[in-house]
Amino acid sequence: MGVGAVTFLLAGTAMSEALRPYDVIDDAIPASLTGRSGDVARGRAIVVARQNTCLLCHSGPFAEQKFQGNLAPDLTGTGMRWSQGQLRLRLVDASRLNTATIMPSYYRTEGLERVGANWRDKPILSAEQIEDVVAYLETLKDP
Repeated sequence: MGVGAVTFLLAGTAMSEALRPYDVIDDAIPASLTGRSGDVARGRAIVVARQNTCLLCHSGPFAEQKFQGNLAPDLTGTGMRWSQGQLRLRLVDASRLNTATIMPSYYRTEGLERVGANWRDKPILSAEQIEDVVAYLETLKDP
């Protein structure tokens, strides 16, 4: 990962970009937000980066991370439990599946409450970062 990518991860929110349209079908967003697959290594880096908060709630196969959350499902076996499209919807807007979820909407900017001024109208992750995380989570097939 280059220096630019690290800076981008640490920024905490995606660069200002127009949100790309997507279709929700049943419980999934079947099509990639970017039209291509994400990068597995970048996806893993996003998941384990403390600034992105995944491990605040989730645990998983991340031996190098001493403190992992227990408020949300363990990410181990995620690729066996959900399809690419189901993973994508959970990242983009988990509240479409569970209105009481504590999981942030990582790629939604409308209809959110109590959003800090610095993050208003910006997704937490870019479309490319969503696809990277989906690509990584899809590899977690061991129970």
